[in-house]
Order: sequence, then structure tokens, then C-alpha cells
Amino acid sequence: MEPLNTEQPDIKTMLADYMENGFLDNIIDMFKHDANLYAYVGDLITEERMRVRIGTSALIEALKKEDSDNVFRSIPYILPVLHNENPVYRGDATYLLGALGDPNTVAFLKEMTKDEDPDVRIIAQEAIDDIGSHS
Repeated sequence: MEPLNTEQPDIKTMLADYMENGFLDNIIDMFKHDANLYAYVGDLITEERMRVRIGTSALIEALKKEDSDNVFRSIPYILPVLHNENPVYRGDATYLLGALGDPNTVAFLKEMTKDEDPDVRIIAQEAIDDIGSHS
């Protein structure tokens, strides 16, 4: 008789794998049922797999509509990515803050308009403009 495998799968890896395989609807449902999963958003946007990063943007956009009471829980996990050495990740984090539309993040976005990467600066200004137009 083989012993039972009692190890829990790594949630971050599972979310990323689901995202890569196109199971966005499943992930949306998971987030709506467990708001603690928002803690993984920063990890997901620093994934090397492009489909995971793109899926994370789609996830946040969907949850902004479907789980508006909890989606802002992702902000503290997105903010550290603004200081990542990779400009793609900084740009993705900047985009997500704009997509969330929280006016409390404008100060962080203003800092990103001074980023060394021109694409990040553009994304930051667009995010600020979008937030300003909705407030």
C-alpha cells in the first residue's frame, strides 16, 4: 500500500499553470471564493511566462467588475513590483494599477513617470490620465 501524498501543491505554481493553460474563468472563480489569493498577483505578474502575465492583467480587469469589493486587496502585492529590475514587470505592475483605478495609487504612478524605461513612463502617464478621468 502506497502512502497518501499529503503535500499541498504550491498555490502560486498552480495558479500560473492554470493561467498558462487558459483556465481564466476557473481562476476568477477561485479568487471570488478566496480573497486571500490576491496575495499572489505580484508573483503572477513577475512570471517569465508571457501568457501568465497577460492572463493576470485579464484576471484583474475581470475581477474589477466581478469582485469589486476585494480586487483592491491586490495593490499591496503589486506595489513592490514597481521597483523590479525588469522594465516589463514594472510596466505590467503600472498597467495593473491603472486598470484598478484607485486614486490612492496616483502618487506611485507619478513616480513611475520618471522611470528609466520610456514604455513604463508612457504606461504610467496613461494610467494617471485614466484614473483622473474616472474620478
